[in-house]
Amino acid sequence: MDTPEPLTDEELAEIEELTEATTPGPWYVRTLDDDWAMNLVAVSTLPDTGRGERWPDFDHRQIVAATLVQQPRYVDVADARWDENAQFIANARQDIPRLIAKIRLLRQLLEAKTAPDAETS
Repeated sequence: MDTPEPLTDEELAEIEELTEATTPGPWYVRTLDDDWAMNLVAVSTLPDTGRGERWPDFDHRQIVAATLVQQPRYVDVADARWDENAQFIANARQDIPRLIAKIRLLRQLLEAKTAPDAETS
């Protein structure tokens, strides 16, 4: 696998813009079940209750994305990684801003260390 090129400041800003344009987080994985969306694995703005609510006992406006809607087969990825995909999507809403902040901090530290007037040890 090839090593990807480092992100430019512009690319980092674009990723940050995309992140800020999304539904506010945190996001959570929820498992819901009903006659219209059997075995629904979703990304939601509210945590899973563990009750596998059936529509209309959950508010559809809380759902950000779905990685499995089994009956009818609306969403059903071939490799059966719907739980893993939902967890990745949900975590991305919290993780991407943290990664952006860490990249910027590391760049600042690196620039300070390599600046011409930086003290050498």
